Amino acid sequence: MADGEVPEVVTPFTLGPTWRRGEDGRFALPEFTLGWHCLAWTATYLQHHVGAPWRYTPEQARLTLWWYAKDPVTRRFLWRDGVIQRLKGWGKDPLIATWSAFEFVGPCRFGQVAEEGNEWGVPAGQPLGVQHPAAWVQIAAVSQDQTRNTMTLFPSIFTKRALEEYRIDLGKEIIYADKGRARIEAVTSSPRALEGGRPTFVSLGETHHWLETNQGHEMAAVIERNATKSADGQSRTLANTNAYEPGEDSVAERTREAFESTEAGRAADTGLFYDSLEAPAEAKLTEEWIRPTLLAVRGDSTWLDVERLTASILDVRNPPSRSRRFWFNQIVAAEDAFLAPYEWDACCVEERGLVEGDEVVLFFDGSKSDDATGLVVCRMSDGHVVTLGVWQRPAGWPEDRPWRVPRGEVDGVVEQAFARYRPLAFFADPGAGQDDEDGQRYWDGYIDDWAQRFGRRLKVKAVAGGANRHAVLWDMRDRRRQQAFTEAVDRFYRDVLERQLTHDGHRMLRQHVANARRRTNQWGYSIGKEHRESARKIDLAVCAVGARMLRRLVLNSTAWSKRGRPGKGRVVVLR
Repeated sequence: MADGEVPEVVTPFTLGPTWRRGEDGRFALPEFTLGWHCLAWTATYLQHHVGAPWRYTPEQARLTLWWYAKDPVTRRFLWRDGVIQRLKGWGKDPLIATWSAFEFVGPCRFGQVAEEGNEWGVPAGQPLGVQHPAAWVQIAAVSQDQTRNTMTLFPSIFTKRALEEYRIDLGKEIIYADKGRARIEAVTSSPRALEGGRPTFVSLGETHHWLETNQGHEMAAVIERNATKSADGQSRTLANTNAYEPGEDSVAERTREAFESTEAGRAADTGLFYDSLEAPAEAKLTEEWIRPTLLAVRGDSTWLDVERLTASILDVRNPPSRSRRFWFNQIVAAEDAFLAPYEWDACCVEERGLVEGDEVVLFFDGSKSDDATGLVVCRMSDGHVVTLGVWQRPAGWPEDRPWRVPRGEVDGVVEQAFARYRPLAFFADPGAGQDDEDGQRYWDGYIDDWAQRFGRRLKVKAVAGGANRHAVLWDMRDRRRQQAFTEAVDRFYRDVLERQLTHDGHRMLRQHVANARRRTNQWGYSIGKEHRESARKIDLAVCAVGARMLRRLVLNSTAWSKRGRPGKGRVVVLR
């Protein structure tokens, strides 16, 4: 297609089997699946509204067949857990509600192979299911509002026949059936309360909102452990999500990365079902592109009003990145993002680790409680960046309990770095926080102590001369240092894009780099948080930029240039 040409029909980017076609052009279907019985049961016992039996769209029906696919030999489910990623408004909650109802009182476990002319109309040779003897379905999310989206559907989707035959007792947060033998319950962010349960099916709602700060990661881990220890080994979890925002380090982001690692052969296949329908990369946010793209990405969700969505996308008050995530189902970074995660990931070289005796430089960014405290090292020989430590308020820490960065622990990491490596420079920004006890900045005393203990070993000092000379203290409130850091940000950015920088792949550093936003100043642009009160930290990104800046300062210093001159020696102390 020529540049500027708009196709009449847009071909979406797809993941998963739902939109896959065979050589004959027809949609591919699984060889052996309990999904046929699920389609028949939901049409019998569920409803859109009174008098209207439940009917899936063709897309939803194929999803059902694939999600309930089984191994024809072992009769076990092919998929251990799964993710459905679709644009906003596609209908994820109703679909999940019907599958949850099927898991609740329907024939959701293998019983026998269907014969010709069975009462359900299931094709001969396909599985017929039986009801789970003690079904326990959980609708999980990080807020009650999110669980309510699914829980409020159950009173309306069960037919009168289902309510009577299965003796269903409808409740707002717990629904029982068969005198309590089966239940559906809503659960939110309380990992400790969830620990130890044995649910038979768990829906994880809107996992793009499951973050470290709201205990989303811990909650997902508990749910996975509970499902793994199920008695029959057939308990499964299913997440639904919109396109996540890169850099938030959400459960949705981690799951997509795990799936892509498996697809690329970098990780073992653990049975993750991932199905997504996304706009192609070349799709533009123009009137000519929007309509055919939306028609492609919405799949069979014809209830979505394309004209209304088009107006929202063209509204200049809505950021393009948000429109792409919500309506094109694309995973894109914010417009003012410093670096995209894939750009940073391309520089990861985990096997190039530090070894004892390496010449390095260290950069420290301190805080007291609200921001993170970080320590990053850069090796002199090749500029490889390694995270030595990061300290920030733990997720779920009570708001009424004060938390402070453990200075003694940080000091121990600094001590260890000087014991293992050969630091040639060490800059430390103390931050602007005030100590509650003596009115001094939280890190001043430690930074002074580091200068006393290690200053003689450093070839480049933070403040070289004058009355204010200091081997370590590098206060970034100083305008000259702000200018120097701004210049370092630009060079850091270019080094990443040109693959002139490598790093150790530290997950928190990756998150902080993705959180960083471009912020203009009188010297160019630096980096900052998305807004002053944002909980998304960037301190390790500051440390990484600072460490690379410091390496360049050492390389350009007279102390470094004199190292190779004839007649100059170097004393090596053997320990």
